[in-house]
Amino acid sequence: MTMNYELIKSRPLSWIPTLYLGEALPYSAVMLMSLVLYQEMGLSDTQITLYTGWLGLPWVIKPLWSPIVDGIRTKRWWILAMQLTIGAALALLAFTLPTTFWLQCSLALFMLIAFSSATHDICADGFYILGLSNKDQELYVGLRNTFYRIGMVLGQGGLVMLAGLLQESGFAIPVSWSVTFLAVAGLMLMLGGYHWKALPRVEVKNEEAQSDNDSSLSTLHSSLFDDFKVTLRVFFSKPHLITALLFILLFRLPEGLLTKIVPLFLKRTVEEGGLALTDVQYGYVYGTLGVIGLLGGGIVGGWLVSKFGLRRMLWPLVLCITLPDIVYVYLSIYGSESLSLIAACVFIEQVGYGLGFTAYTLYLVSFSHGERSTSVFSICTAFQYLGGVMLPGMVSGWLADQMGYSQFFIAVMGFCLVTFAVTAMVRLPEEES
Repeated sequence: MTMNYELIKSRPLSWIPTLYLGEALPYSAVMLMSLVLYQEMGLSDTQITLYTGWLGLPWVIKPLWSPIVDGIRTKRWWILAMQLTIGAALALLAFTLPTTFWLQCSLALFMLIAFSSATHDICADGFYILGLSNKDQELYVGLRNTFYRIGMVLGQGGLVMLAGLLQESGFAIPVSWSVTFLAVAGLMLMLGGYHWKALPRVEVKNEEAQSDNDSSLSTLHSSLFDDFKVTLRVFFSKPHLITALLFILLFRLPEGLLTKIVPLFLKRTVEEGGLALTDVQYGYVYGTLGVIGLLGGGIVGGWLVSKFGLRRMLWPLVLCITLPDIVYVYLSIYGSESLSLIAACVFIEQVGYGLGFTAYTLYLVSFSHGERSTSVFSICTAFQYLGGVMLPGMVSGWLADQMGYSQFFIAVMGFCLVTFAVTAMVRLPEEES
């Protein structure tokens, strides 16, 4: 299939912030807001982490269908279609929560949203590259990352707080969450309507390509399969592949175990071993201050690596992502009624996470350099999500239910030794010079 690309003058400030806001909201709804929803609807930690762990599957396997998305229609079309699909699915989700079959319907709709959101991610990032010159891509990268984090704060912070305020006003839990997800649906539908006007048309199919579309599609699958085989060959021919794979899969293991349990620990009652935060308190502490700490840690980590190099900063940043996890050992053993103390502990741990994750991301970038760097990087991110988020997250609830929160968090500190081990084994590309 041939494609002509016509870069037209546009105003990046009119669409970059809203595009990445629209990328963050559905991810926040599926992977973060769902934890609080299911906890308040009475599910155990084992059930919550297992169910929501499966919802991360689309982000693991999205490299498999990204070439198909690239070959059919334009990225602008996919962005608009996915935003409307996500908005409609969120609205349906809102109406099913007060029913007796809410669990089955919510899981099915969350999975639909997850696949749509992963597809949206593919197209949004591709559109960013096509719609801007190389200079503008560098200029606006900070803006796109900032608005993605704003979307996370809005979803995990503001919208969870909205559900809590509605409950404090007397609304039942299902109704309060129905209103909250209707608000998210409204935001996504408004973004879809706005982007229909605001997104520039940077991809224009010529008439010949349009008339040959049907015949091209008949050969698309075979060519994509051949292309994917070449990418796999490049990936698996990388030097020091075994240690690299161990590093990619296991570096985030402690954080992968923490990610789904910390919100549940903060929300569970004192009798259940938690800190009994309300939705409003949770939205402020974890959804707002925590995300700000994560963003700040990422910015500082990027500056440190740019100034001193990844090789010199790797171990300091590894300590930053592991040692602060001990704050949850303290909170689970001694507890606290001080919201300020809890907020400070969460903030410290999230800053450390942001610092360490910067080093990890930059390693993935350096590992991917060379032939087919973009495709290799997408495989790396799939592996890191599988080993560092999805699989640990799925079993974390069962471990917490079996061990109790205090013993679970102590075990997480023990798993930091795995992070140290794979870091000690990994070979950085700059060591090859």
